[in-house]
Amino acid sequence: MEKPKSPKPAKMSLASSAAAKKPARTKPAARKKPATRRRKIPYTPEEIREIFRRFSVQRPEPKGELEHVNPFTLVVAVALSAQATDAGVNKATRALFAVADTPEKMLALGEDKVRDYIKTIGLYRNKAKNVIALSQKLVDEFGGEVPRTEAELVTLPGVGRKTANVVMSMAFGVPTLAVDTHVFRIGNRLKIAPGKTPDEVEQAFLKIIPEDYLFHAHHWLILHGRYCCKARKPECERCVIADICKSPEKTTDVPAPLVELPAQIV
Repeated sequence: MEKPKSPKPAKMSLASSAAAKKPARTKPAARKKPATRRRKIPYTPEEIREIFRRFSVQRPEPKGELEHVNPFTLVVAVALSAQATDAGVNKATRALFAVADTPEKMLALGEDKVRDYIKTIGLYRNKAKNVIALSQKLVDEFGGEVPRTEAELVTLPGVGRKTANVVMSMAFGVPTLAVDTHVFRIGNRLKIAPGKTPDEVEQAFLKIIPEDYLFHAHHWLILHGRYCCKARKPECERCVIADICKSPEKTTDVPAPLVELPAQIV
């Protein structure tokens, strides 16, 4: 009896043979986005703490120089201070706040009269419109009261992040850091909180300022920039942190005597 013949294996086509030899394709691993690197600064945490300690000795209780009598007049004063000096704003608002220190009184005064009071301030026409508009919004949406949060403050006409931070700090005691031209200059000139925008400088400062010095840091930096580390030419011989400062512009390594300064008069 013949044995049954076993079936011959099927011949593989050239295409299937090549496919069998070729390894299966695998998807390339997704590239991880590089982590955002924190900018390195040429200061140790001990040096940063010492900088703010000296500022605290020099000005134990720094005060904002914009004159105001309540949160509403502070909002108006800070909004008017854009591209203007505090001294110039104070001269204009002393008479204005004497007759209109609430949103209701400001609305009763009217845009034309507000404009007359502040016409010595730059961009006074647009600022007068904003003062009336923010007064109207406070009455319509906030019961005539100045809101306490940044999210609400920045909805007011003429009020940006900087103004909101100043109001939160000075009116409501919230530790914030408003970045004006002085703070922005110091952050970059000293290489202590570098940034291309005020928001970047603000975030850089907030990462390094010791928490126990944060509440007054805004005013210390502003006053240091206004009276010592000036825009055109820093007066390094009067600087209490000259030995710590890493600015390439500084002219001395000898710090000024660390003494309490008299209150600045506007």
